[in-house]
Parts: sequence; structure tokens; C-alpha cells
Amino acid sequence: MNSIQERQEEIIEEFSMFEDWMQRYEYMIELGKSLPLIDEKHKTEENIIKGCQSRVWVYAEMDDDQVDFTADSDAIITKGIIAILIRVFSGQKPEDIINAKTDFIDEIGLKEHLSPTRANGLVSMIKQMKMYAIAYNSQQNNKA
Repeated sequence: MNSIQERQEEIIEEFSMFEDWMQRYEYMIELGKSLPLIDEKHKTEENIIKGCQSRVWVYAEMDDDQVDFTADSDAIITKGIIAILIRVFSGQKPEDIINAKTDFIDEIGLKEHLSPTRANGLVSMIKQMKMYAIAYNSQQNNKA
């Protein structure tokens, strides 16, 4: 299993292959098509990311000692954004997700190429994924 840092470096490398942002947007749309989709039963109000312009659902569950994420969105670019975040965080330990830096987002230039509402949504998605990790981490610590 690759670490969060290794996954982020892979994404930076992939994005550096594209010369302009139209190509990067197209790549993000392609990534969104490969998103592990959330089960319809988890498309609930409590799994909607607050602060997103579009509707984004993120669901997390613990599998052994790792958090697995699934998601969906009604906007293709947003689907690509959440696909990138899932690729980075899914299958990782809660503590690693909590402590992860997300500098790779700035390195690939994503935040600066999003509208202000989408950039806010990106921050909200990261925050929600970290909140899931915090909840699972405290559950693990209570069991110990």
C-alpha cells in the first residue's frame, strides 16, 4: 500500500504531464468516471458535503484499521476532485489521514484554477474526510 505522501507525489507527476488546464480538467473528468461510487443507500443528507456548490456525497467505513471512502457528485469536475481525494486518503489509517498535509493540491495548481465556490467545496471535502478519520481514530483509541 502506498502512503498518502507517495500517492500525492504520483498525482503531482501525472498532472505535470499536461501542458494546460483544459487537459488537466479533462483528466480530472476521466478520474471522476473511475470513482468508486457510493451505494445509493448512503446518498443521504448526512453524507452530503456542506459548502459545496454541487451535491457531493462522501461515505466512509472502517475496514480492519483503514478508512475506505466512496463518493458521488452531480457535477463532473467535482466528481474528479473527490476522486483525487479518495485516491489519496482511501485505504489509509485514520491517524495518517488526520495528519496528512494536502500541499499537493497547491502543487498541481488545482485550488487556483477552481471557482471560489468550488475551492470552498474542495476544502469542505477534505475537512469532512478528516472528520471521518477523527471519528474512527477515537473509536479505535476507545477500544484499546
